[in-house]
Amino acid sequence: MSANEDALEWKEKGNECVRNGKFEEAIMHYTAAIKSDPRNPTLYSNRSLAFLKSKQHYYAFMDARETIKLRPDWAKGYFRKGEVEMSAGRAGDALFSYGLAKRLQPNDSSISAALSKAEEAYNKEKRREQVPWLCAGIGIITGVIIIMCDQLLTKTPSTSHPLLMAFITIAISALGYGLARAWKYHVESQAKSLLEPPVDLIPEMNGHNPPSESQNETTEKNHSRFTKAQARAKLRKGKT
Repeated sequence: MSANEDALEWKEKGNECVRNGKFEEAIMHYTAAIKSDPRNPTLYSNRSLAFLKSKQHYYAFMDARETIKLRPDWAKGYFRKGEVEMSAGRAGDALFSYGLAKRLQPNDSSISAALSKAEEAYNKEKRREQVPWLCAGIGIITGVIIIMCDQLLTKTPSTSHPLLMAFITIAISALGYGLARAWKYHVESQAKSLLEPPVDLIPEMNGHNPPSESQNETTEKNHSRFTKAQARAKLRKGKT
């Protein structure tokens, strides 16, 4: 069996696993296919999807980039990259990737739909940037209400001094702004960490170098389906 035929057989097994929702097994099959045909962009594209479905964003992102590297004029690579970026909460980056895919394949309805979704998500991101200032404004209003209630509803107001009134208002406003900034930083940090490499990279998942002759012989001798337990054992270290 030739290397291309071997890769095709592994690819078909991976595709079947994807259709059945067995994404971890699919990753192992696509990896075996890549070892037989390391210059095939379709294999990286398919494995990128399987990694994304397994919530392994870093590996999905790297495979999408490899797809683009091997075939820069293919819209699917940019589409895969956009899908990973959208899932990782990077709507701005996804918008750019989908735009490149749209330029290469302008009549693809799935790309158009993804582009519209990314635009909507990006606009929401821009609106979220105003949240800290909105919270600061709410803090000012809250401070004023507290002072007014103290002045109008109590016989001996505790906030009669103008400087104390100003301090309370500013403090509540700063608290609202600070909490909103902390929340925004937390969300952005989570999105950023999704595309960072895991602590323990899986060497056999890289799949970018062609296997040796001995590896090819071993692959052909053991050309059977990976079980779900085997796939999970292989991937356990790579999960974030």
